[in-house]
Amino acid sequence: MGDDRQPGWVVSTPVAALAGGLAGLSLAPLGWPPVLWLALVPLWAQTQRQWARHRVAGIGASLRAAALWGGCGVLVSHRWLLWLHPLDWLGVPLPLSLPICLLLWLACGLAAGLLVALWCGLARWLGPSRWSTALLLAGLWGLAEVLLARSPLFWLGLGAAPLPGDRALAGLAAIGGSGMVAAAQLMLGWWLWRALGAPPARRQRWWLGLIAVGVALHLLGWSQLRVSRAERGEPVEVLVLQPAVPTREKFAPSQQQRLLQRLAAARREAARLGVDSLLLPEGSLLRGQALPGPEPVEVIAGGFRLEREELRSSVLRFEPGQLNPSGWIDKHRLVPLGEWVPLAGLWRWSGLSAVGGVEPGDPSRLLQRSAGAIGVAICYEISDGQALAAASRGGAGWLLAAANLDPYPALLQHQFTALSQLRAIETGRWLVSAANTGPSLVINSQGVVMQRLPANRAATARFRLEVLSRLTMYARWGELPLGLLLLLAASAAALSSGRISRQPGGETGAEQELRP
Repeated sequence: MGDDRQPGWVVSTPVAALAGGLAGLSLAPLGWPPVLWLALVPLWAQTQRQWARHRVAGIGASLRAAALWGGCGVLVSHRWLLWLHPLDWLGVPLPLSLPICLLLWLACGLAAGLLVALWCGLARWLGPSRWSTALLLAGLWGLAEVLLARSPLFWLGLGAAPLPGDRALAGLAAIGGSGMVAAAQLMLGWWLWRALGAPPARRQRWWLGLIAVGVALHLLGWSQLRVSRAERGEPVEVLVLQPAVPTREKFAPSQQQRLLQRLAAARREAARLGVDSLLLPEGSLLRGQALPGPEPVEVIAGGFRLEREELRSSVLRFEPGQLNPSGWIDKHRLVPLGEWVPLAGLWRWSGLSAVGGVEPGDPSRLLQRSAGAIGVAICYEISDGQALAAASRGGAGWLLAAANLDPYPALLQHQFTALSQLRAIETGRWLVSAANTGPSLVINSQGVVMQRLPANRAATARFRLEVLSRLTMYARWGELPLGLLLLLAASAAALSSGRISRQPGGETGAEQELRP
């Protein structure tokens, strides 16, 4: 028997799976939030799904549908993982390459499905019909995304969905980070769900409420990005080298020679242009490799170094005229398979990591320099907003993202760009990305891409940015605004539940009638 409170198609399991896939498509490169809000409607509907005669069966069906929503969303958004195949360049036997890539991709989808099912179960227990419980659920989702962004896997959640298409909504990140942006997306999806399912007599009120809330959130986000509000800082010029060396061929002698030639030419160009620094992407220099010439320009390059016989993937800093590094920051979040191997002792072949078993460095993302500290994200450390906010709080005047996104497709480059825009907005800092095949670009403190190099092409570019010192609310307070929002929602939900329970015949939770 179908659900007796909302149209059957809204709560059907196939629709939930399709909506999850649509949510995955709504992320970069599309980055258009209304698509996500529509995709969230079937998910919110699962939190109210029930059968008049088979309540337990209804709960199980809703949790399965919610798991499908989450799993399909991540499988679509993270489909670039399949481009890892073939893994023979990592030492994986070719017959095992595709199964390993598929298992990794499916494991990400399974993990997302379990998390969304848990969230749906909590929503059913709390009851999603009141704004206070909906806000609590949205805030918890946002907080979970912040925690997942610090996990070993690359995380791209609802917090990045507004970019590149809706910077005004993404401006909320300057107040409460990506977690607050994700919570706003959930609330707009909830309001749309309520508007679509409201009785005809109340439908207009819900639609007006949706428009009012949407406009208010956009105005609040835009207020953080106004040009008149933007800080003006000391100008800095950098030269970015995008070598475009295929990762699968990177360690071939011919490619190493070509990379050294490009590096030497870039150093000469940087010295001729008189820029402040030359920036190179992740993994540009081999372990112990010196620079090819003593040109008088600072070099900040991705490379490798030994720390007490442990290999580190690092960003190395070379003083002007020096051939060896004088400072560095080590990569803290390592790439599974590429840099570290889960349960490595169980694997029967050696050399599974392309760079030989890298060890993680210190969590701090602050690189000290005589010209002023900067915040550094190596590869998918760009997904962790907390670390870069802490670096900004510690004195970083601008941010550097050093990456190597080969052999992944353009999809990952678009997602990396969206996350870079989000980090710039969160911290109120200019961000420069130096990547092997792209995206190599510069983003201002309002999240606008100012310049970029064409992808997958060897080139250099002279980027101008500004050193800033003003802290955004998020850089200053971190997740505190989101925590206060959760506290407000929990208090309001508790008060509302108390009033309802005191009413004769009152109902709570999922049995409560949908109403404003």
